[in-house]
Amino acid sequence: MHCAVEMLGIVKRFPGVVANDHIDFRVLPGEVHALLGENGAGKSTLMQILAGLYRPDAGKILLSGRPAQIHTPRDAIQAGVGMVYQHFMLVRRHTVLENVILGLRRYGLFLDYRRAGREIERNSREYGLEIDPAATVWDLSVGEQQRVEIVKMLLRQVKVLILDEPTAVLTPRETEGLFATIRTLAGRGAAIVFISHKLREVMAVSDRITILRRGENAGTIRREETGERDLARRMVGREVIEEIEREEPAAGEEVLSIRDLRAFDNRRLPALRGLNLEVRRGEILGMAGISGNGQKELEEVLTGLREPARGSITLGGREIAGRRPDEIIAGGLGCVPEDRQGTGTAPGLGYRDNIILKSCRRPPIRRGLRLDYRAADRQADRLRREYDIKVPSLSAPVRLLSGGNLQKVILARELSARPRFLLAVHPTRGLDIGAATYVRKRLGELKRQGAAILLISEDLDELAGLSDRIAVIYEGKITGILPARDADRERLSLLMTGQKAENGIMETS
Repeated sequence: MHCAVEMLGIVKRFPGVVANDHIDFRVLPGEVHALLGENGAGKSTLMQILAGLYRPDAGKILLSGRPAQIHTPRDAIQAGVGMVYQHFMLVRRHTVLENVILGLRRYGLFLDYRRAGREIERNSREYGLEIDPAATVWDLSVGEQQRVEIVKMLLRQVKVLILDEPTAVLTPRETEGLFATIRTLAGRGAAIVFISHKLREVMAVSDRITILRRGENAGTIRREETGERDLARRMVGREVIEEIEREEPAAGEEVLSIRDLRAFDNRRLPALRGLNLEVRRGEILGMAGISGNGQKELEEVLTGLREPARGSITLGGREIAGRRPDEIIAGGLGCVPEDRQGTGTAPGLGYRDNIILKSCRRPPIRRGLRLDYRAADRQADRLRREYDIKVPSLSAPVRLLSGGNLQKVILARELSARPRFLLAVHPTRGLDIGAATYVRKRLGELKRQGAAILLISEDLDELAGLSDRIAVIYEGKITGILPARDADRERLSLLMTGQKAENGIMETS
């Protein structure tokens, strides 16, 4: 039997970096093949070559045993290869329907929007990825945008489907639905490449696993021949301790207090409906919820990017509702936002410039009316080493960095400012196991230093492992708050769908 995909001797270089170093990679028809590796190991680059986004410097690609010339994403789609990227490839000002049918020709010379809409709704329902075809993409949360990308590939009936961190924004129930979809597609003969940092998911869904390390193929192994701890060791070349020691928080004063907060989304529909919450000094308050239930609007209101309709927000006893972002930051806010590229960084600027975005108005970076670039270089280089950020040079544009390294840039900038209150939205999304463990330890250190942390995540394991209390948001309201030690998956899942958990000790806001 021919391989569905053979990538032989693939080499790809960027300035100062060899991303892929003579990699051989093979995927069989009807199998789910996981691709593992640390951030910067070359996983996404290798798959972006297969998807036509990059051209290799050396090597060849065979599809079903025949040489394939893939120079553009259109070539890849026509050859039956589709990729759902970690950073979405959507036209934000267009609707879901327009994004999904972009480039498709089967709806006639004059587009039959009704027929296309019905097909999108049918496919999205069938695979548990329901989405409104009429919604504008820039109105959607990151989780909803991810669903649009997956539906796009499903409608194109690809034979090789590449999924780059596909479950990062899904709830456990949605993840189970996606896995059912993956198995269905594989059962019909499709080859699935599954890029993930979640070892439990890799063990749950994959048939074979290939590990990349420093741009090279470190080996392929069958799922039944390995385990999570073994995979973690193979990825980083050493034993990795995942357990984070969680200390009970000392009772501290309120740092952030939210009362009766109401806000509209971009369509002028209610997004926050009288939300009440408080975060205390020296605690991590986790927030669980299905994507699209007000998390995005809460983030934007807290950071000054969205005007609240009503309500009070105090930070350190000072009202910040409706204040400008710079005023809120001056009051002690730090933020790791959901959207790394659109909000968290300035992609066209260099690494150093992104690192000093918040400190450029203060000494030692600011000296009078000028910036001290030597001091800026020293700070950027110190944080590069401290956070193990893989960047070709201090001036390299951050848009060239992998998703994990981009997240490290944001974390380095925000945590080094020693904020009084940190809003962390999916802080470990896309990070490998070693980097994620490091980030979680950093959050724990910040908590011990007395900071109040609001951790918004859809990773229930992360929330349970890091949080002192967990609040659940549903349709813009807090449906319950409970101690993390009582936060089992069943109870959280009920609250996340607006139901009441039975036999649970619960504190409501």
